[in-house]
Amino acid sequence: MMLSVIVPASNEEGWIGPCLDAVLASDPPGIAAEVIVVANACRDDTVAQARARSGAAAAAGWGLTVLDLAEPGKLNALNAGDRAARGGLRAYLDADVGVSPALMRQIAQALAAAPGPAYASGTPVIPRAASHMTRAYARFWQRLPFARSPAPGFGLFAMNAAGRARWGDWPTIISDDTFARLHFAPQERIGLPATYTWPMVEGLARLVRVRARQDAGVAELVARWPHLLANEGKPRLGHAALARLALADPAGFAAYAAVSLAVRLAPAGEGWVRGR
Repeated sequence: MMLSVIVPASNEEGWIGPCLDAVLASDPPGIAAEVIVVANACRDDTVAQARARSGAAAAAGWGLTVLDLAEPGKLNALNAGDRAARGGLRAYLDADVGVSPALMRQIAQALAAAPGPAYASGTPVIPRAASHMTRAYARFWQRLPFARSPAPGFGLFAMNAAGRARWGDWPTIISDDTFARLHFAPQERIGLPATYTWPMVEGLARLVRVRARQDAGVAELVARWPHLLANEGKPRLGHAALARLALADPAGFAAYAAVSLAVRLAPAGEGWVRGR
């Protein structure tokens, strides 16, 4: 059995080095492991930064493959990574995420031990943001039902071979992480205690852009794969619960409400939005 970690990367020269350094500093996963960086239409130093880790990968016992694709697109990159991967266990990792040392080992152990199709992720931690707006928004957002559910999977998710067999190639979609998560019932999703860091974008304008993209991604899934919504499993946030959250953190609620209102009033955007 082998673990393949696929990292799509588009102009990530500021993130890819620390991302790979964290993976390569992981506790031994107990099985063969490889990391596949799929640079797609990069115009910066992403590829060189990734390839510079080849010695560190060999010393850590990890395989390292760096694909340099001319074609843009995260989903194209995921498909290329899957074609290159040798492992039956697959982890999909965003280039701006930093894993804690124990996480890859916990993922490999949990997925290898699962009796059937399984999905796993760690415990996300949002680092302290620079802007007051993002700090308030992140504080409130982390208390919402989705963010508090087991294995929400934003920025990092993994599955065993039986789970990955539930669909073929990645379709051209906005929200790959939600698409993957909703292929698994709540009881098939494994939340692990080891952490990973997932930075939130800075400032109101960027929060609005990313939130609009997230909402569009969910709407796309509802329209194209409505049956997947049966696997959501998160509790509804009623008016009373929302009021309690707002009273507990008025500034956080104000930031969250401002972003939500701006998304509703903003014209619909097109294409992929990074937001950083």
